[in-house]
Amino acid sequence: MTMKLIYFAWVRERIGKPEEDVALPADVKTVADLLRWLRSRGEEYEHALQYPDVIRVAINQEHVDHRESLAGANEIALFPPMTGG
Repeated sequence: MTMKLIYFAWVRERIGKPEEDVALPADVKTVADLLRWLRSRGEEYEHALQYPDVIRVAINQEHVDHRESLAGANEIALFPPMTGG
């Protein structure tokens, strides 16, 4: 399954790119699986996603829980918690 990943704020800065298209392994089925797999892709991913619990995720522009399935996803956005004011 090929997926467009979009990175925002310090996640983008630490990974070093704003987005990428990736071919996901067959065993990556949920958001949590995706975050685990991404962390294994290199030091920059490990650094950006070292605290996966704080990473917010949107699938096809809708916020989802880390237990959410990736089935039917075209675009996944990852971003850190946001503060308001």
